[in-house]
Amino acid sequence: MQARRIARELALLSIAQLPAKPDRLQAQQLQDVVLAAIRTLTTEVHDTLETAAAELNRSSDRLLSSETRTTDVQSAKAMIREAMDLTQTAVNRLGSALELPEFIQLANQKEVRAYTIELLTQVKAHQAEVDRTIEQAMVDWQLRRLARIDQDILRIAVTEMSFLGVPQQVAINEAVELAKRYSGEDGYRFINGVLRRVVEQYKSESSVT
Repeated sequence: MQARRIARELALLSIAQLPAKPDRLQAQQLQDVVLAAIRTLTTEVHDTLETAAAELNRSSDRLLSSETRTTDVQSAKAMIREAMDLTQTAVNRLGSALELPEFIQLANQKEVRAYTIELLTQVKAHQAEVDRTIEQAMVDWQLRRLARIDQDILRIAVTEMSFLGVPQQVAINEAVELAKRYSGEDGYRFINGVLRRVVEQYKSESSVT
């Protein structure tokens, strides 16, 4: 995992905990916010493992029922299919849980924390301007009507493009990856479209000047 990719995800998990006014941000407060996000991820690992264990137990119960409590083949097949689905879901959860310890370990690295704090600071410092840019790129929609996670993914991407020197395509790609992990089913397509319109706005503005 790349340091900046981890930092973006950590920043996304932290933004909602920041004070409304950026002038109240202090270095120690930012460190505490990032630490709280890491602790949240640690709890997520534990919860994911518990959920997977419960699903495996349910799968086992279904397999047992298919052998002892069914009176026809169709019912037995249905129970077996359900057991297989539960097992697959549990395996997927375990795979996700196995990735998180690496994420947590990397999140504690100095480089990751430094960029996370830089992102949080810049997002808050320029939020009004960033929000105006996003609003102008949205067609028949308003930023405040989006899910909070989608708002923050867009803010991180536009902040990186505008104030942190991140190449536009890199910022878009990273935002899409965040949306695939944290947004709704089609959220990443919407975010991709908005950010591409933001880039078109930048091009139009630069051609005028």
